[in-house]
Amino acid sequence: MSNFRFAALKQTFDRPVLEIEYPSNKVSDYFGSMTFNTSVMREYLTEEAFEMVQNSIKKGGRIDRKVADQIASAIKAWAIGKGATHYTHWFHPLTGATAEKHDAFMEPLGNGKAIEEFQGSSLIQQEPDASSFPSGGIRSTFEARGYTAWDPTSPAFIINNTLCIPTIFVSYTGESLDYKTPLLRSINALDPVAVEICRYFNRDVNKVFPTLGWEQEYFLVDLALYNARPDMVLTGKTVFGHSSAKDQQLSDHYFGTIHDRVMVFMQDLEIEAHKLGIPLKTRHNEVAPSQFECAPVYEEVNIAVDHNQLLMHLMERVSRRHNFKVLLHEKPYAGINGSGKHNNWSLSTDTGINLLSPGKTPKDNLRFITFLVNILKAVHENEELIRASIASEGNDLRLGANEAPPAIISVFIGDQITKTLDAIEQTPLKEVLKNSNNFDSRINIPKIPEILLDNTDRNRTSPFAFTGNKFEFRAVGSSANTAKPMFVLNTIMADQLTKFTTEVNKLTSGGMKRDDAIIDVLKRYIKESKPIRFEGNSYSPEWVEEAAKRKLSNHRSTPEALQAFISKKTINLFNSHKVMNETELHARYEIKMEKYVKKVQIESRVLGDLALNHILPTAIQYQNRLIKNAQGLKEVLDSKSFVKLSRGQLNSIKEISDHISAIKEGIAQMTEARKKANTIEDISKRAFAYKDTVLPYFEQIRKHVDKLEVLVDDEIWPLPKYRELLFMR
Repeated sequence: MSNFRFAALKQTFDRPVLEIEYPSNKVSDYFGSMTFNTSVMREYLTEEAFEMVQNSIKKGGRIDRKVADQIASAIKAWAIGKGATHYTHWFHPLTGATAEKHDAFMEPLGNGKAIEEFQGSSLIQQEPDASSFPSGGIRSTFEARGYTAWDPTSPAFIINNTLCIPTIFVSYTGESLDYKTPLLRSINALDPVAVEICRYFNRDVNKVFPTLGWEQEYFLVDLALYNARPDMVLTGKTVFGHSSAKDQQLSDHYFGTIHDRVMVFMQDLEIEAHKLGIPLKTRHNEVAPSQFECAPVYEEVNIAVDHNQLLMHLMERVSRRHNFKVLLHEKPYAGINGSGKHNNWSLSTDTGINLLSPGKTPKDNLRFITFLVNILKAVHENEELIRASIASEGNDLRLGANEAPPAIISVFIGDQITKTLDAIEQTPLKEVLKNSNNFDSRINIPKIPEILLDNTDRNRTSPFAFTGNKFEFRAVGSSANTAKPMFVLNTIMADQLTKFTTEVNKLTSGGMKRDDAIIDVLKRYIKESKPIRFEGNSYSPEWVEEAAKRKLSNHRSTPEALQAFISKKTINLFNSHKVMNETELHARYEIKMEKYVKKVQIESRVLGDLALNHILPTAIQYQNRLIKNAQGLKEVLDSKSFVKLSRGQLNSIKEISDHISAIKEGIAQMTEARKKANTIEDISKRAFAYKDTVLPYFEQIRKHVDKLEVLVDDEIWPLPKYRELLFMR
């Protein structure tokens, strides 16, 4: 085994740095070249088909089946011209990854002949075998029927000579079995009520849509070293590993010069992403060694989610060309920063307005304050659900580890906006509103400057921070499908805006002027949502105490956090806006709980296997070497000299023996706890049993293994060490 480790290390030294050939020196020449985008549609579609697709994208209109045949024929002609031989419906099942089943365009004619064919029916809908996808009890495992349906709002694309058609995925009975369906429903729920509020200030607004700009953090590790670590191969993380003498403590990796091998990988990734219309713009070194980040320009949320899922696939594929493995686990290494996926969320209108940007007039500023305060109110009312939306076994290890926001959800808005809200709250309504018939001159709220650079500092410790013209949801994990936190944010915002319009309309129906009613409701919301606002260091232990006083939740584990997903409040919320029904919510709860159990179970089994079959034999081998050496010393030395020279060696033998015993005992107890937990039928109780009775052994066993790593001769240690995994050669 030791030879395998050193052979892997040798491979990393022998790696040549590849060279990348750009398709053009201008990204604009090939950006979106592998997507069926609007400009391609204009070229390939008839005017009737083009107008119908655009109407479907902008207004949700249905596409006639006859026109669908025209569209399918056009997409086929374009795709074959780009080298495509197959097509697939590309969807986001509840595994968290993406799924695809490829069919060839080829249709046999007989007599040894064939043609390329693609009908409108194949474009619009397919029936994949869905029996092995998680359903959370929506259907039995022997019931395989499920449907994928084309999502025209997200452009089709070509990858690996396959035309990929973004779709939703639903069961035979109509319940969603994916992440895209509730996301699209949440967008539809948010749009009309947000438009209604926008029209308080601007009658020209006809559509409001959420936008998302994600920041993807990840680690790279040499592929040979990765393959020499069974724990990384099977769990995506290291279950053992003593800290390196040097890791991130000097902060010399952050924003540093990008390593040559990594730069070539990044360039290759960007080329592939740009061909697929993913607008990657930023790349840089992150805090931990071998940790990096990339980020695109923001997009409409549904497309942004699809692009992030596609990017994670591209990262895996491209990294192997460069003999790297991308690690998207939230905490692949103990003791250094984990990885997140910051979700920059905002709301935009069809008139080009960012609703989270202050304007130059009192009317624009009141519109900004209206949406901002409603977001604060929505987050305060649903902080447990927001925490549940980012819950996973991997993210549990990252949250609150002095590198990421804690499991306590709070909002940072900055000094200027805090002062503005305080002034609105504390000023009597008659003083906020002057006696004037002019809307702009009537509103007397403190001036909010137009945001050009920064009217608020960034608080990197806040899980949900206002950063100028958007909210940065920093607590999302690096491996997450961003659709889940996004459809939660969209839905709670739709619900809150609905309540707001109801209250404003009630006041206006009683004779109050509309702007008076708006500010009257906002004043109350500002006061009621104060507990969710925190401007300090969210990493500090003092904040944990303060949050408890404010009655904010602190669900540090996934089983605890997920309870919010099936509460009566959550069920009513999603039901009322037709985003998900009770069956769909319970299904997701069951799936997430089962996934948590399986992840911990796999890690437990890997930990036991590595310790018993790799670590302990190596430790015993080294211990026997020390014993043999001590016996040899005893044969050639007098007793006094032997005692003097062998004291340290004998202590090492005893120390190794103690660690071996502790590891054996810990694994035996962990295995017994796992067996007992597996007998529990109720998935919720089983998940809590794994959290409370199995998971605690991980750290106990690891402590002893990591001590052995320091004691045992480096020449025979079987696993690549942190200093080897983290630093590029």
